[in-house]
Amino acid sequence: MLIGEFLAREKPALALKPVATAAHIHGHCHQKAFSAFPAAVAVLAGIPGLKVTPIASSCCGMAGSFGYEAKNLAVSRAMAELALLPAIRAIPAGQLIVADGTSCRHQIKDLTGREALHSVRVLDLALA
Repeated sequence: MLIGEFLAREKPALALKPVATAAHIHGHCHQKAFSAFPAAVAVLAGIPGLKVTPIASSCCGMAGSFGYEAKNLAVSRAMAELALLPAIRAIPAGQLIVADGTSCRHQIKDLTGREALHSVRVLDLALA
């Protein structure tokens, strides 16, 4: 069970404060494969005033160490450029980018210069 699934199921009474007006969330492959992405979106949607928008994308292309291997670099980047990276580049400054996958966050940072946060870090910011 992923943390988003646990928090969505248990619904702990968290006193949350607004942290931003918008968050764009990328579902990583593990979340999507186990139908855990909707729970991650729902948990963030519990933050007051935060409009949560899932990013329509497939795999970020990193897949653990796959994207760091020289022989896979072009494929990794091409996968990221299919949908994820153009979507990230279109997000206005000041809006949150969320990605729970470690590899996803690295791919986003390495190829766009934008920082993506894990959803737990966003919840931490929202704790009153």
